[in-house]
Amino acid sequence: MAELDELLQRARRIHDLYDELNLHERGRVWTREEFVLGFMGDVGDLAKRVMAEEGAREMPGGRQALEHELADCLWSVLILAHRYDVDLRAAFGRTMTELERTINARLPGEG
Repeated sequence: MAELDELLQRARRIHDLYDELNLHERGRVWTREEFVLGFMGDVGDLAKRVMAEEGAREMPGGRQALEHELADCLWSVLILAHRYDVDLRAAFGRTMTELERTINARLPGEG
C-alpha cells in the first residue's frame, strides 16, 4: 500500500477534479458540510455491502463493491482531514496511543 502522503496527494488530485467538474456542471464546489454528508452516504453504502458480505442481504457487486465502498470511505476521510487542516498521521498516532492505554488499563492484570 502506498505511503499515507501518496494517498493524500492522490485523494487531493481527485478532490480538485471534482471541484473542477462541479464548477463546470453546477457553478460551485462542495462545502465541507456537503463532504460530510457525502461521507455519511458512503458509510451507509458500506454498511449495506457489509450486510451483503455477511449474507444478511442480497446485492450485486460482491467483494469488488465492498472494496469500492471502503476506498470511497477512505477517500472521504482523507479529504475531510485535508479540508479541516488535520494532520491525519499525527492525529492517528495520538488516538491509537490513547486507545491502547485505555484498553490496557481495563484488561485484567494491567494498569
